[in-house]
This record gives sequence, C-alpha cells and structure tokens, in this order.
Amino acid sequence: MSWVLMLAVAVLVVVVLAAVALKIAGGGGRIGYPYVQVKALFTPAERSFLGVLDTAVGPQRRVFGKVRIADIAGIKHGLGKSARQAALNRVIAKHFDFVVCRASDLAVLCVVELNDKSHASKSAQARDEVKRRVCEAIHIPLIEIAAKRAYAVEELRMQLAAAMPGDFAGTPVAPLPQGQSSGQTV
Repeated sequence: MSWVLMLAVAVLVVVVLAAVALKIAGGGGRIGYPYVQVKALFTPAERSFLGVLDTAVGPQRRVFGKVRIADIAGIKHGLGKSARQAALNRVIAKHFDFVVCRASDLAVLCVVELNDKSHASKSAQARDEVKRRVCEAIHIPLIEIAAKRAYAVEELRMQLAAAMPGDFAGTPVAPLPQGQSSGQTV
C-alpha cells in the first residue's frame, strides 16, 4: 500500500513541476507571438504580373492584392447559426490574388487569379473551385490567368474589358511606360 502512495506523490510532483516549467517557459501555456516578417508580400511572379495588371486597368481603377474572400463576400441573412459558421469557415482562410476596384468608390469590379503549376494539386483545385463559386454567387467576374514569364498588356486589357464591359469600355487606360511595348512584362 505504501508504494501506491509513493507513486501517487511522485506523479503529483511531476505534474506540478511540469506546470511550473510551462508557466516559466511559455507564459502559462500561451504561445505568445511566434512570428517573423516575410520577405515580400508577393512572389516574384505575382509582383511581375501586378505591374502589368496596374498598367492594363488604367487610372480609373485600382488593384488590391491578397484580399480575403470574406472581405468582399458577406454571408446572406436568414441562415441559421451553424449554416452561417459553415459558410464563413469555407472562405475565412482564403484570399483572392488581385481585386480590381473602381478608383472613385472602390467598388469591386472583378477578381483576378494568377494560376501557376501549384494549382494542379487536388487541394488547390478545390480552393480554386470555392473561389469560382463564391464569385458566381456574388456576381463578380473572375479572370484566371496562367502564370508565365511575360504578359501582353493589350491582351490583358481585352480580357478585363470582356469580363467587365460596363465598367471598362470607353475609359482611358494608363499609357505604357516609356520604352516598353505591350508585349513586354512591365
């Protein structure tokens, strides 16, 4: 019987010591702020494309990058609590690569996704499908662009105009930077 009591005391001592060690080392079991600064907001491919997209949309529009889906797609009223939470969970950790807005009021005009070879995986394809369906539900055009070494500004302008004809046709676009043709990466 005394060995059972000694074992119980030993277990209690170990538990108390572990709790004290956690409190000293980790602030009571909290993880604190284990973050480091990332090198850049965009990958080199995304940054290259952003320059072309900025030129293609012209001065009447602004481009924002890495916008959370939940920032432009609200949840419909009238859903039950669990249905609302499920809908929010589906999009809360996802973002659009680029969102094109009208400069005057920042109304969302379209979404642009830059798809590289990482979009071939099943999980990426499932994420892409969620993005497509959300855009369809909120009536926002989604333009998917295959990542490549260079982009033609005029070709991108035509894709944008086709996706949002009422908001794009007939408005001036930014001139190309001096010394660059529309077939070059900006």
